[in-house]
Amino acid sequence: MFFKNQEDDFELQERQKDAYGTEPLLPLTSSLRTFDYVLVAHIEDHEKEHKAQKRKAFIEQLEKKNIFVANIFHDDKVFFGLRGPIQMLEDYHYLLKVSDSCNSCGEADTQATRIRIVHYIIYHTFLNTGENLNALLEKNVFETVFCLHEKKQQKQLTKDWARWSRLFSRQPFHDVKCYFGEKVALYYLWLGWYTQLLVPAAVLGVVVFLYGLAFFNTIFPPCVINNVFISTQISHLFDNEGTVAFAMFMAIWATVFLELWKRHRATYVSRWKVYDWSELEEELILDIVNDPNCRIKRYNHSYLQSTIVLVLLMLIIGLAQALVVFRVVAAPWLSECSWEFIHDNANTVAVMLGAVLHYVTIQIMTRVNRWVSLKLCDIEETNSSAATERSFTVKMFTFQFFTLFSSLFYVAFFLGRINGHPGNYARIARWRLEECHPSGCLTDLFIQMAVIMLLKQTLNNIVEFTGPKACRDEDRGVEPCDICKLQDWLRNYKLAKTDAFSLFNEFLEMVVQFSFTTIFVAAFPLAPLLALINNIFEIRLDAIKMVRLERRLVPRKTNDIGVWTKVLEAVGVLAVIANGLVIGVSSDFIPRLVYRYRYGPCANGTTDTHCMEGYINDTLSTAYLTHPGIRNDFNETQMKLDNGLIFTSCSYRDYRNSEDHSLTSQFWLVLAVRFAFIILFEHVMVVCKFIVAWFVPDNPTQVKNDRLEDKLDREVKRNRSTDV
Repeated sequence: MFFKNQEDDFELQERQKDAYGTEPLLPLTSSLRTFDYVLVAHIEDHEKEHKAQKRKAFIEQLEKKNIFVANIFHDDKVFFGLRGPIQMLEDYHYLLKVSDSCNSCGEADTQATRIRIVHYIIYHTFLNTGENLNALLEKNVFETVFCLHEKKQQKQLTKDWARWSRLFSRQPFHDVKCYFGEKVALYYLWLGWYTQLLVPAAVLGVVVFLYGLAFFNTIFPPCVINNVFISTQISHLFDNEGTVAFAMFMAIWATVFLELWKRHRATYVSRWKVYDWSELEEELILDIVNDPNCRIKRYNHSYLQSTIVLVLLMLIIGLAQALVVFRVVAAPWLSECSWEFIHDNANTVAVMLGAVLHYVTIQIMTRVNRWVSLKLCDIEETNSSAATERSFTVKMFTFQFFTLFSSLFYVAFFLGRINGHPGNYARIARWRLEECHPSGCLTDLFIQMAVIMLLKQTLNNIVEFTGPKACRDEDRGVEPCDICKLQDWLRNYKLAKTDAFSLFNEFLEMVVQFSFTTIFVAAFPLAPLLALINNIFEIRLDAIKMVRLERRLVPRKTNDIGVWTKVLEAVGVLAVIANGLVIGVSSDFIPRLVYRYRYGPCANGTTDTHCMEGYINDTLSTAYLTHPGIRNDFNETQMKLDNGLIFTSCSYRDYRNSEDHSLTSQFWLVLAVRFAFIILFEHVMVVCKFIVAWFVPDNPTQVKNDRLEDKLDREVKRNRSTDV
């Protein structure tokens, strides 16, 4: 039943000349269905014969599968227009109807469906040498390949969606689905839902920040003015009681967002009749349409791949430690700078430079991570394209996550805790390990996240928007021609290239942003606000890029965002753990709590003074410079004031005895309370997440009822067809 020619296609194929003939066939095709795909080859003056033979052989292989091919010459290029036969589409729909998980939704002969079928066939067509289209593209046998935009629908999407004037308008998800397929539509559905739910998180984050700002001058007595007290006041902007509540809110928010997203997704995929869709089964159907004698690809596992993954992760963590070494060396080097501002703020400048260097490392490692992930997928030899995509997504996100967050985890949980104390400092060569900012380690984490989020989102959007526009080559002229198809193909050819990674890149960017927004939000309450502002523009930017600036993405059918759901759930769990650790370990919330109720004035029954009076002095330990070990840690210039007086002692943040520098009982009490808080926080948040997940079902009742009715209708139709 497969691959029967329609009469119109058969006549055209009979009249078609050799692939390198000079007569275009456009007059014969103008009244027929539009083409689905275009292959472009660059013809050189002294082209090697084997390239021309391979081009011709590949076109012949496509024609054997009843793909209609029309060629048009323009300058030094030849364009091959490809169109799948009607019978191929009918075979596809028939197999969908008899499938268990890919029930046909009764869609008509849409170009999106034909593009999907032709795309699969041309990438699964092989020469006798075993080469497929990817190999031919690498060897420059063909220059490029792309599917065509539909002018009418493209114009309508531009009017209703892909323009800045529609910035705050509702997205036409159904039209996006019909044009780009369910996979792209679900990306915008998810991004729109994520952006919408960021509003309450952003508002509360601003309130928490303003709360810290409002009490900026009331934390400690205003008569005390010195660097230590000012630094502590600065830290209170994002290390206060509101921060704890906000971290708890964001942990619950991440779960609520995911559960409501599942309901939101279920409503749309049920409406689009793809709720029970199976990508794996559809690929088997496409295999049969492409080759009725195809064989299944079996599952296998590679231990080599697992070993390489571990090695690469260790390399990424090693790069994070290289950033630590840079900051250790940069701080003393900057302190010797002749510029007074840098000299006085050497530690802060070192932190800023470290954050910028981290961003540069991210950009470099992103390309390395992608190359390694692809190679690992080749080693793995997955049994389907869907499995390959899932495997690549997990590997790439894992590598990116460690690349992005290794340095942040160091700043949050190790910075200032492994550097030792006066008389026994930890060193790298002759340089001491850096300490936290005088206001606390949370300040370093705040600066690191602010620089990375602002740079990453701002620069990425600039490159994302200007890149495709620069590739359009508007100045390149086209000779006046009466052949509308050639003009259309040239218009599509000049657009920016797209590939299988185009949509993946958008998802990766947003999921990484989701990670920044939730994992260390206790240190950066403004993260949801920055994410919200970015996403409002990101939606239209991506829409403009996909509709107007880039070649059309291959429309793909699906019913979910795939493995990204699992990734988001993992990030949500990690956010609970990380925020609990940030509050319990990195912030001063627990030390302040212990001081208020155990060591402060109020704990001793004094009520005529502030409960936190004397807190800073309580957190400081004293080191006397008469000790020979301590004296070796400082040079003479560091021990002199501007007026010539010499220090006899110095204070540092820690709970240590001034005589032998042993840890005091207060240190162990604070440590015990820290661990108790972390355990309590984690357990309470996990229980709350389970309650929210149970309370908010994945499927609305209406969706469940609609699915039952659809199943009943299919069974009735199947029963009637059996009776006939």
